[in-house]
Amino acid sequence: MVWYRVQIALVFLMPAILLAGLYVFGRAIPVPYLGRDYVIRFELPEPGTTVGLPEIQGPQDASRPLVVIDAGHGGHDPGASGLGILEKTLVLGLARDLRDQLLTEGGIRVALTRDDDRFLALAERVEISRALGADLFISIHADSAGDREQVSGASIYTLSEDASSEAAARFAARENDADQVNGVVLSGRNENVNAILVELSQRRTSDDSAQFADLIIREGEGQLPFHTQPRRSAALGVLRAPDVPSVLFEAGFITNPQEAQRLTSVDGKRQFALTMARAIRIFFARSSVAV
Repeated sequence: MVWYRVQIALVFLMPAILLAGLYVFGRAIPVPYLGRDYVIRFELPEPGTTVGLPEIQGPQDASRPLVVIDAGHGGHDPGASGLGILEKTLVLGLARDLRDQLLTEGGIRVALTRDDDRFLALAERVEISRALGADLFISIHADSAGDREQVSGASIYTLSEDASSEAAARFAARENDADQVNGVVLSGRNENVNAILVELSQRRTSDDSAQFADLIIREGEGQLPFHTQPRRSAALGVLRAPDVPSVLFEAGFITNPQEAQRLTSVDGKRQFALTMARAIRIFFARSSVAV
């Protein structure tokens, strides 16, 4: 009986508790009069402004290719660890060095999904690249092999074929009448037509992603230590943009002491940046995007 009365009391008190919580966190203003005129205020952006997108650095010419570099993990998600080194910190250092190398060489615009220790959901990372109009998306991670310290070498992931088809179908369903892919407006088209357009776009994107992954291996030969199976594919959420060539680069095994030291050293980061920058330039030179 006592618990029943507590439940009844909570039903009547919950609205007041909710409003008090909103007020404490700045989402409500005091009710000026007793009655039904409750007002909840949210901070909204100015019309026409974009919220939460990172800065694009490099040439001001929008026709120049744009690379979005994604440092994996961040915030409350540290990723793997080894020798007291956190993956989120290691990959942010690699991302910054690659950005700086590209900016030094010139001709390519660059943006980082995060340039500090913040957490981003996988979907946010993908949407940032699409919202910015990226021509290439690179997500940087560091692998873990548990207690097997001897495992080493970088690897490159692209989206698997099955996952690619699934991602295309879901994107078409979600974005029908609301978006565009590769410059083709989906709004107002038949759902089946949209599904076909998105799948065709996804196939082209997957081909471009595979070509870039192969370029990394080619340009990294003798420069970067690769795993015995460097080319892989998987159903990774961060690679599911249907119109942005994307790869996930596992820079090495953070659980391997020698590799962790190399990836955090000045020389190791410089070699990574030089190799990746070279692969990026060749990729754009082969495509229709002028560098």
